[in-house]
Amino acid sequence: MSDESPPGQVERLLLIVEDDAAFARTLKRSFERRDYRVLLAVNAKAAQDLLQTTRPGYAVVDLKLGMDSGLSVVQALHQHDAQMLIVVLTGFASIATAVEAIKLGACNYLVKPSNTDDIEAAFTRGPSEMEVPLAARSTSIKTLEWERIHETLAETGFNISETARRLGMHRRTLARKLGKRWVP
Repeated sequence: MSDESPPGQVERLLLIVEDDAAFARTLKRSFERRDYRVLLAVNAKAAQDLLQTTRPGYAVVDLKLGMDSGLSVVQALHQHDAQMLIVVLTGFASIATAVEAIKLGACNYLVKPSNTDDIEAAFTRGPSEMEVPLAARSTSIKTLEWERIHETLAETGFNISETARRLGMHRRTLARKLGKRWVP
């Protein structure tokens, strides 16, 4: 417990593992306004280092941390403390990664953009209560194409040549599309 917690109240220590610094700072400030003490890590190594001296009860983990997978972070956090409530955030959801995240110890899986209300609610809901809101808006063909490209990129470990082969397009065409909308 820290001295910051009111008497009789359990400290709410949250670890955010997110490589997007602006998003991480925004989440941090928002959770601090809700009386959480927040630690930030930009990758798996930084998260492991924090676990040497702290014991968070909550964690928010981005699925894609640079070229690393947030799933390995989920696994390490769960091994560190099986009672920790872990929510995985992703910009490109798939059933396979959702199932894997839950198997590795996450209590929930949310698609970005998710706000503090969504994440805090996900800490209290179990995996069987996961809700996938149906979008009222239609998705454009360009968006669907980009999502399929990114999904295939992830499946191939971000190998552009293999992704182009699987999508049935020329490697240069794929490179040109990625150059227009590349998300690091």
